[in-house]
Amino acid sequence: MSQKTTLIQEDLFRPLVILLSGPSGVGKDAVIKTMQQMEFPFHFVVTTTDRPKRKGEVDGVDYNFISPDEFQRMVRDGEFIECAKVYDHYKGVPRKQIEGALATGKDVILRLDVQGAARVRELFPDSVQIFLIPENEEQWERRFRLRGTEDEELLQLRMKIAHDELCHLHDFDYLVVNATDCLDETVRNIIAIIRAEHLRLHPLR
Repeated sequence: MSQKTTLIQEDLFRPLVILLSGPSGVGKDAVIKTMQQMEFPFHFVVTTTDRPKRKGEVDGVDYNFISPDEFQRMVRDGEFIECAKVYDHYKGVPRKQIEGALATGKDVILRLDVQGAARVRELFPDSVQIFLIPENEEQWERRFRLRGTEDEELLQLRMKIAHDELCHLHDFDYLVVNATDCLDETVRNIIAIIRAEHLRLHPLR
């Protein structure tokens, strides 16, 4: 293999930072878990939070669950690339996870709300930004209710915030619909986007 060919391959297969965002309840977690089950090669950055675990959540898999005091210590020590208060609890994206994965040549996927995606976009302007939306409002609300994690007042608040977040979809590069019972198709579309970005010859921006 010639040196020129090797250099071209190295440029094409540089690790990507992929932002997966969208309103609450749209299925971001389900997409990530399906990609992991398919053993698609990427590093998923596990967000750190000071909120309590919900039923069925696993520490270190769904989130890194820590105490409020420990979270504030990490903020003071600059261990997050971004953090924010979401529904009375804090969430943060650990800096070391991203730096470590990129150093090994792995793509990095971050699951972020719209607010977090905006801040990370400033740090990684060449990131691939994917916005996930529900099929329709009826199915979207049904997903919220099936989770059973909020009372009616909080559910209505989440729905309102989710509607507001939809106004930001034009800030992203790609729009993917996560239709009910079509999770595999959603994941295939996202994987196709990632593969296409690895073959891009000119910067997205």
